[in-house]
Amino acid sequence: MSQDAMRVTRRSFLVGLNLSLAGLAIGLPALADEPSGRAGPGPRAAAPEDGPGLHPNPFVHVAPDGTVTLVCHRSEMGQGVRSTIPVLFADELGADMKRVVIRQADGDKKYGDQNTDGSSSIRKFYDDLRYVAATARTMLVAAAAAKWKVKPETCEARGNMVVHAPTKRSLGFGELAEAAGKLPVPKRADVKLRPKSELGWANSTSLPLLDGPAYVTGQAVFGADLKLPDMLIAVIARPPVVGGKVARYDATRALQIPGVKRVVEMPAAMRPYGFQPWGGIAVLAENTWAAMRGRAALDITWDPGDNAVYDSVAYRDTLLASVHAPGTTYRNVGDVDAAFAKAARIVEADYVVPHLAHLSMEPPAALARVSGGRCEVWAPTQHPQAARTQVAKTLGLGEDVVTVHVTLLGGGFGRKSKADFSAEAAFLAREAGVPVRVQWTREDDIHHDYYNTVNAQQIRAGLDANGKVIAWRHRTAFPPISSLFSDNDRPGITDLQQGVLDLAIDVPNVRAEACQAKPHVRIGWYRSVYNIFHAFGIGSLIDEIAHARGADPREVWLDIIGPPRIMGLAALGVEKLANYGESLEKHPVDAGRLRRVIERVTASANWSGRKKDGRGYGLAAHRSFVSYTAVVLAVVPDERNKVRVDEAWICMDAGLVVNQERAHAQMQGSVVMGISNALFGGITMKDGATQQSNFRDARIARIGEVPRKIHVDLVPSDSPPCGVGEPGVPPVGPALANAVFALTGKRIREIPLVRGLSV
Repeated sequence: MSQDAMRVTRRSFLVGLNLSLAGLAIGLPALADEPSGRAGPGPRAAAPEDGPGLHPNPFVHVAPDGTVTLVCHRSEMGQGVRSTIPVLFADELGADMKRVVIRQADGDKKYGDQNTDGSSSIRKFYDDLRYVAATARTMLVAAAAAKWKVKPETCEARGNMVVHAPTKRSLGFGELAEAAGKLPVPKRADVKLRPKSELGWANSTSLPLLDGPAYVTGQAVFGADLKLPDMLIAVIARPPVVGGKVARYDATRALQIPGVKRVVEMPAAMRPYGFQPWGGIAVLAENTWAAMRGRAALDITWDPGDNAVYDSVAYRDTLLASVHAPGTTYRNVGDVDAAFAKAARIVEADYVVPHLAHLSMEPPAALARVSGGRCEVWAPTQHPQAARTQVAKTLGLGEDVVTVHVTLLGGGFGRKSKADFSAEAAFLAREAGVPVRVQWTREDDIHHDYYNTVNAQQIRAGLDANGKVIAWRHRTAFPPISSLFSDNDRPGITDLQQGVLDLAIDVPNVRAEACQAKPHVRIGWYRSVYNIFHAFGIGSLIDEIAHARGADPREVWLDIIGPPRIMGLAALGVEKLANYGESLEKHPVDAGRLRRVIERVTASANWSGRKKDGRGYGLAAHRSFVSYTAVVLAVVPDERNKVRVDEAWICMDAGLVVNQERAHAQMQGSVVMGISNALFGGITMKDGATQQSNFRDARIARIGEVPRKIHVDLVPSDSPPCGVGEPGVPPVGPALANAVFALTGKRIREIPLVRGLSV
């Protein structure tokens, strides 16, 4: 398809969808009293299991009128998954998007894994999703072939019809739906996928963001937009310290606030915390403002619990002491100690990265109704199945009587994979006997987050007389996410897969160790997770090695990575590798791909000519979520004697990219988020409580602090799809720190970098 044709078709594609903006934004199941949003949720889209026609699986339904309903089982938070998955279905099926209705799946095991996290929606399910649609296509073709008494292989499905080219006959999907629905569902081995050349919209560079019009017109429906009759709004005063509880409270003044209806004590959270509600006192009112005023009027004395001892400044020293002692070895090649003993030079450094808060634009919110022994929840959740499980547990119900409906998400970054806010709404709805929407404020979101974990690293490299790295020892300490669900205080193989065990380096002696770190807050998934700090430490030390050698950082990167090769377990020096849940056969550790993104990004940035324009340039690269990303940042001094990021180049090899437009957007967002993390990131605790409260002190980069240009390069590839949403973030921080050093000569080894950004 030509670029001109794609430009014309894109407009007609959007116009021809023939879906109301609100209806496209979210398809909610019919209810006795259906929630309404700004403009209402729109007409209900028929579910695949409803009515006559073809429904070979939970994802596809072809009705006798030719309407094709396609289910998106993953959550939409701006990454375009509600565009990518349905269009991939439609391409494989041969459906006409003018006849397609997109329905958002509720939380249900029948859809398989619904956790929209870990950059996995396409990476893990690309083939499976295509087979879902190809099965329906195979049945439609079989029905047409039987009617015409021809061989199925002589028929083709396209444009919402099956065509028999030799006789120029055709039948619409609707005409075939009921006959196809009576056929046995073929086994996967009997279903053939289309060749890539027949996938018209998928893999194109112009796939539209189908929810985009609803976003810009205000018709999109998010968690806080939904309402039910007789609904109350709840805000909760939660214990300032995780694990704390209410010692005493007086609700007298709160209940005198106009509009306040009830005050309810929440159950105290018990270790291990998992996705439980945090606890505290909830104020239920007719509107959000009354609920907030009522909460402010509460008189509460807190029992802070054991975590009141947590002080992030002191804990920094605890972590550094941990990595200065031997830990548990998870990677070992050669004899590191002997190599260090004979090294001509040692380059080593400590790196510290604090807790990071998610800071998504939309704070958590959830609406729940409990009636007749059943519970329904509407929430901007990344993981509706986990929400269903936690709600059932909180209410003491079976999961079969709990329904979780997924709204659009105003950002997620991993925070909304947790189910605490959904469970809060369900508990309060049961207690109040009316629907309740729990609304978090920005302060709530920052004070009671599942933070990205705090980390310290000591990385040590031994060089021979020629400057060649002959020894590498990496120690890392951080409370792992598994501490949510157990008393674990030491990272393991699954944790160290993120940049430590899968680091492709050509060094004869390597050792990686995990050191102890006791948790004091709730730790959770955050966009790119542990890769953020591991990339920061590794990328910074390689730049320090280059400076110690007086060498070009690009050449040192390529020298340490070594020649293009596939690195198996023996070469990596590990017994096993979690590899983000992927097989090493399908997604090996490929040094060549890591080299390639470095070579491409430095070529784009004119790295060889970087000393001629007065800017400081920094380079870093990283493998995460089985993708390979390299970043170059250029910084300049600004008029306030500070350092400003001027330009950015990012190159990613993510294998086959289905939705290139969204991948470009993800890379641009990754650069902005990575800069925000590096410049301003840092949640600190005093007496166990979070000190930051809003965007004034939990900063994100503003318009004047992001690059004036961001250049994105996606490596063309037919390799299996890799992660896209997260791998762009990790190299940004070290690239920025290295650029600051190149401009100022100041080495910054701790986030936030802003403390050292003076010329």
